[in-house]
Amino acid sequence: MKILNVAPAYGRDYKSAAVAKADWNANKDFRIDDLSSSDNGRYINKMDAKGLSIRCRYENQRNVTWLQNEPKAPKAKKVGDYAD
Repeated sequence: MKILNVAPAYGRDYKSAAVAKADWNANKDFRIDDLSSSDNGRYINKMDAKGLSIRCRYENQRNVTWLQNEPKAPKAKKVGDYAD
């Protein structure tokens, strides 16, 4: 899976990873900040990033967090587990 580095777009910045993740899940735009990518400088959001691992820099680019791109798969039920 390809890793892509992003930063908040349009002058936004975040003080915490939780706020960055909330905006990612709200499908807000982030700027691709990855010199190894031909898309460096373009904008991306959660819907555009399917199949990519996203690493986000925040708090004036000093901290890093991973943004979950796909929802987690539900846990498999064990034999004998039944929903009430």
